[in-house]
Amino acid sequence: MVKLRLKRCGRKQRAVYRIVAIDVRSRREGKDLRRVGFYDPMKNQTYLNVPVILYFLERGAQPTGTVQNLLKKAEVFKEFTSNQMRFN
Repeated sequence: MVKLRLKRCGRKQRAVYRIVAIDVRSRREGKDLRRVGFYDPMKNQTYLNVPVILYFLERGAQPTGTVQNLLKKAEVFKEFTSNQMRFN
């Protein structure tokens, strides 16, 4: 099973996170399948590769709680539901 989750980067006391698609059995800093975004909590910046995120969501990837909140803020789920309606 694939999850969309945060992967910690940056230096000590200055964390930044990559949003990655990763196998659930992998550890936090393990090998990711694909990088799909970036999140800097200090500057409150988010970059999301929306087409790739939608690709993984359509194939059953589950976002973690924090990633789900970031995707809701960016209104990615509105696009996901509209894509689901179009394909059905």
